[in-house]
Amino acid sequence: MSAPLGPTRVVVVGADAAGMSAAHQALRTARRTGRELAVTVLDRGAHTSYSACGIPYWMAGEVGSGDDLVARTAEEHRAAGIDLRLGVEVVAADLRGRTLTTGTGEVVGFDELVVATGAPAVVPDWARRDDGSLHGRVGVVKTLDDGAAWLDRFAAAGDDAHVVVVGGGYIGVEVAETALRRGLGVTVITRGRGMSMLEDELSDRVNAALVAAGAELVLGSEVTGLDLDGDTVTGVHWDGGSREADLVVVAIGILPATGFLDGADLPMAANGALRPDPHGRVAEHVWAAGDCCEVRRRLDDQWVYRPLGTYATKHGRALGDSLAGGALAFDGMVDTAITRFSVGEVHLEIARTGLSRADAEAAGHDPVALLTEGTTASGYMPEAEPIAIWVMADRTTRRLLGVQVVGGHGAGKRIDTAAAVLWAGGTVDDLAWMDLSYAPPFATAWEVLQVAARRVAERL
Repeated sequence: MSAPLGPTRVVVVGADAAGMSAAHQALRTARRTGRELAVTVLDRGAHTSYSACGIPYWMAGEVGSGDDLVARTAEEHRAAGIDLRLGVEVVAADLRGRTLTTGTGEVVGFDELVVATGAPAVVPDWARRDDGSLHGRVGVVKTLDDGAAWLDRFAAAGDDAHVVVVGGGYIGVEVAETALRRGLGVTVITRGRGMSMLEDELSDRVNAALVAAGAELVLGSEVTGLDLDGDTVTGVHWDGGSREADLVVVAIGILPATGFLDGADLPMAANGALRPDPHGRVAEHVWAAGDCCEVRRRLDDQWVYRPLGTYATKHGRALGDSLAGGALAFDGMVDTAITRFSVGEVHLEIARTGLSRADAEAAGHDPVALLTEGTTASGYMPEAEPIAIWVMADRTTRRLLGVQVVGGHGAGKRIDTAAAVLWAGGTVDDLAWMDLSYAPPFATAWEVLQVAARRVAERL
């Protein structure tokens, strides 16, 4: 009689949101379906299951410590039955032979491979020493170690330091907020518009808020080099200008960590992002989720790169369930995101969902869009603050295509109502006439989001 087969060896590469969601859900589903899994997780870092999105707020002093950003410790993962190995980098994969090779030469076998490697920050050549490390007082904002390093840099630089933030996207705006709240001087340099994921009329409002809060804003420019004292930054040059600087934050984007899969003939985007199906499958015995992947945008059926924790955890959970015999699926997204910029008397909530005008035109729509201004509460209430809402719909089908919001306290989460209509494939009329709550401290009798939708509907 042959010996019984052992448990299915599941190896997860990456121990943050997607990887650990997949690992835990696989074990939960396996208990339900009667399968036996041995789950091993490998990660080159020293931390697991932490909120990278919370790091700017830790840097600003709003979060007490890096430990507060950790959802589950390594010990908690191991207590749940996961063989978690930190400080282990996977450098190569043999998918045919089902083995991984680590940086120390160890070979790890698997029956099912889950790729959840995330995406490190992009660092340009001008920020690096000859050995590839970053110049002194130059850094990124991606990991808990980065956050701790920035707290040390802030303390060493002193209260009159000037910070140059390279990049005007979500992280750039959040780090500018952090530095300004700490009383530091700030310059933001971006090669395009600030918050270019917004339409011009909305991004202009964010840019104005940065300037009103005391930041210097350099648009349409690219950093070309640094001034150094020995190996420590003292200034920044860009095409068209320069200035002295004590600290430089690089926030120009991230790239999927999929280099160890080179030559594996897996479906990938040009930037190396994997393209898993709704259950997380990439190929036979290969699964993927998280920031190393693209996601499908339901509105135009396009693959787009949107590295957000909400997508990582949802896709990771669906992956783990499917791998262990379940049927959960992550059925794409509608491109919803939110942040804020809040310094002193300046407070903006910034949110978007759906397509941009350019996306809509590329998808073959005939878009109609309007910007509507109003207040977040009834005008006679002390809570009332300005809000601007951009709504776009298709001229022929009346289908809602996109909504963007910039405004004061209470403005941002209105985006979720629009996202729900987009998710359901609804029209601008659905948004204009759906039943939303009203009381003077929270809204106007005609909710401003619905006024904005009604105005577009009347144009169609």
